[in-house]
Amino acid sequence: MQFGLAIFGGILAVGTVGYVVLGLEPFEAFYQTAITVTTVGYSEVGAEQLASDTSYRVWTLLLVLFGTGSALYTVGVLVESLVEEGLDDRIWRRRMQNEVDELEGHVIVAGWGRVGHAISTYAIRQGTPVVVIDHEPVDEEFVAPFVEGDATDDAVLVRAGIHRARALVAALDSDAKNLYVTLSARALAPDLHIVARTHNPSVEAKFEQAGADRVVNPHDIGGSRMGALALQPHVAEFLDEVLHDETQDAQVLELRVAPGCVAVGRTLGDLGGAEAASAMVIAVRSTAGAFRANPRPDHRLDVGDVLIAIGSNAELAALADRVGDGGATADLPDR
Repeated sequence: MQFGLAIFGGILAVGTVGYVVLGLEPFEAFYQTAITVTTVGYSEVGAEQLASDTSYRVWTLLLVLFGTGSALYTVGVLVESLVEEGLDDRIWRRRMQNEVDELEGHVIVAGWGRVGHAISTYAIRQGTPVVVIDHEPVDEEFVAPFVEGDATDDAVLVRAGIHRARALVAALDSDAKNLYVTLSARALAPDLHIVARTHNPSVEAKFEQAGADRVVNPHDIGGSRMGALALQPHVAEFLDEVLHDETQDAQVLELRVAPGCVAVGRTLGDLGGAEAASAMVIAVRSTAGAFRANPRPDHRLDVGDVLIAIGSNAELAALADRVGDGGATADLPDR
């Protein structure tokens, strides 16, 4: 399209200069060039004085032959570009919506800023599908289904598959918007796990009242991590590698004891299996919410207990099979 416009503009400029050389005033020369190349058909400017001039007629003839063609070409390219752009946009949106409609157990990230990008990248690295909601399309390099719209709108949340999602992260740049998203999401999906971002620690209670399961202040987390790197750099770097470095064959995973699995009523030492025994359970969280760090082998498990274990992918997969948390097994990332 830019090439066609450049040609058309050049024709207008050359035609105007030619008519000026032949004796027309600059504006009259431009007007004559425009009505000639666009085949408008108004009466010629300067026809009485120059119509009998052979040079005038030759120049007009050349403009008709070459200028009209360039004008038609430019109009054609412009129309084609507009039609294709609109068609491509509709096809892209339909394809994105079809991808979202096929997802289940995904994470919805509301807000595509730096925080939203980091959350999405981490979730995808862990093997969990992501759906992004934002007013503007996401980066072309980032491959994830996208829903364009306002995350505070219930219809947009439904389009993002909120009834099939495993979690939602409200990562917009406003506490008020994140609070509204939390309220809307909790009303639509009572069992959904919701994590909300806030800039002000004093409003965390309001987020919890609105239905957020976790409230996170990125500034506090960033400051704590910098403090850890300053005071306990090896511990911080180890945790970073285990949690975020996909080149390492080790990770930390949480596994929930499922109803009816062989682990119910058994001790950690009873789980059995060489690989399962190699995965280290570093903490157990009971249904009451209390953590027990470094549990002993005789710690007895109950339905709903959450095991936090560290190990290789194979070790954690074997442990997940014995605990009965099939969803956790499926979510192990391929490395």
